[in-house]
Amino acid sequence: MPENSYTGEHYDVTSSGVNDQGNSYDHRVSESGAHSYHYSNSDGSYYYQNSDGSTYYNSGDGYSTYTSSSGHTTQNYGSK
Repeated sequence: MPENSYTGEHYDVTSSGVNDQGNSYDHRVSESGAHSYHYSNSDGSYYYQNSDGSTYYNSGDGYSTYTSSSGHTTQNYGSK
């Protein structure tokens, strides 16, 4: 069972696929029962949508943004 590198929880992938733009996605259920979605895009970026309403986006080239469930956004402009 894969492990979430952020929370340390293991999760099961319950469904996955590829959309019309060639981006892959999967639905994950963690040990605690939380549901989330992970999207890997053909441009190298990826995105998480978490069960608590928070989101995380990484452009793949040094930019990332995290938005908490309360709406607070943190951006990082680090290098790749």
